[in-house]
Amino acid sequence: MPLALLALAIGAFGIGTTEFVIMGLLPEVAGDFGVSIPTAGFLVTGYALGVVLGAPLMTVLGTKISRKRMLMLLMGLFVVGNVLSAVAPAFGVMLAGRVVASLAHGAFFGIGSVVAAELVAPEKKAGAIAMMFTGLTVANVVGVPLGTLVGQTLGWRMTFAIVAALGVVGLAGIAKLVPDLPKPQGVRLRHELAAFRNVQVLLAMAMTVLGFGGVFAAVTYLAPMMTDVAGYADSSVTWLLVLFGLGMVAGNLIGGKFADRALMPLLFISLGALAVVLALFTFTAHNKVAAAVTIALIGALGFATVPPLQKRVLDQASGAPTLASAVNIGAFNLGNALSAWLGGIVIAAGLGYTAPNWVGAALAGSALVLAILSAALERRSAAVPSLVVTGTAPAEQPTPVHH
Repeated sequence: MPLALLALAIGAFGIGTTEFVIMGLLPEVAGDFGVSIPTAGFLVTGYALGVVLGAPLMTVLGTKISRKRMLMLLMGLFVVGNVLSAVAPAFGVMLAGRVVASLAHGAFFGIGSVVAAELVAPEKKAGAIAMMFTGLTVANVVGVPLGTLVGQTLGWRMTFAIVAALGVVGLAGIAKLVPDLPKPQGVRLRHELAAFRNVQVLLAMAMTVLGFGGVFAAVTYLAPMMTDVAGYADSSVTWLLVLFGLGMVAGNLIGGKFADRALMPLLFISLGALAVVLALFTFTAHNKVAAAVTIALIGALGFATVPPLQKRVLDQASGAPTLASAVNIGAFNLGNALSAWLGGIVIAAGLGYTAPNWVGAALAGSALVLAILSAALERRSAAVPSLVVTGTAPAEQPTPVHH
């Protein structure tokens, strides 16, 4: 794997850290600004919505420049957003900083996925994408716990200052290591938008929303579920999240390895198993050991779908993959927001803290149905040309070559 992937992974590590570390620092931030915890929660929601909106916006703005330069600009935007959060004198300013940082998120992973795939041989594309996403998964194992610890001991502003410094390192790495790949010729916004007329692209994005939404339906409410149902102490939640992160790392690497060999079978297995494990979590959540094992499995199965889904979008939108790739990153965050909302509804209905697991199972099961439908449509479209070839089509004539 090229060293350039390391620079992309460092950027992904910083982005993953800033996205999730706020969840562990909400009490400190709320206390400093004198706002309630639900109000401070807008720092999470605002970031997610910023990713959804920023992914297509920033990608469209970047169609006129090289991908390397756009990656550098995105990391610069990320640094500015985190610096703004670190020095924010008021809650509104910090919220603005979170939104500014989030605008870089979707486009960075979308354009980064395209660049990563172009740096390696065709049979190693999914592995290269997974290598970049390793930065995001490792952030949940190392960056988020350390960032939370730093924020609780030295102040939350120090956490965001360190994350901004990580962004500077990622920016320098991209400038030094990522080759200046030529900007694709003839690619226009019209071509990028045309990818969304492809049913397979839309199905892959829908699978992203539902499949990853299934994961976050459970994880969003993991803390109350583990303390009130499993009986863990509040201090144990951080290490349970580390366990979830370790599962994510393993699943991401496995997904990257096998997506290049058998992409659709991998999706069938991972989505089906994820739906089953999420349903079982309703019962295993009542036992500490079983709950811990289940949390790791959810992380592994959930992130095993990320490289194949991202590669699926790249493959199906091969003529103009950049915008579709970035929008698919936004789809992950849309799934997060959707599942958190649905999970909150079932809890508010009095069904208990384990009820979101059933929501997650239903979402993952729906993603599996779409995967089966996608494969069936693909087989059908592949069969139609073969009928023409074996039928009465005239023999192909030699095509003159013009120099």
